[in-house]
Amino acid sequence: MKKDLVCIICPNSCSISLEIENKKIKSISGHKCANGAIWAYGEIERPKRTISTSVLIDGASYPLCPVRLSNPIERDKIFDVLSEIRKIKLKAPIKCGEIIIPNVLGLGSDVIATKTME
Repeated sequence: MKKDLVCIICPNSCSISLEIENKKIKSISGHKCANGAIWAYGEIERPKRTISTSVLIDGASYPLCPVRLSNPIERDKIFDVLSEIRKIKLKAPIKCGEIIIPNVLGLGSDVIATKTME
């Protein structure tokens, strides 16, 4: 089976082709750098994504505080992490970069605030 991907690691946006047999990658072509090859392997074997969302906050100018993950997580864990994020309610003040949930679900990624809220 052939799988075509467009790399998202750098501005080159390489068209990467993979040959897959029995759920194993047999060959890879089209990448202009090693990072593209590494990304393509990961995208097939264990795809990861990041999350940006918002959390309720009391005592701030706005009712929601934007947050994101510090590192990508496996795609199949996204809804579990969103469930954890929905459980919290913050109290102002919150500083940009402040860790809201450290090592969420033991996945090696923190939920951090992306805006100072006072």
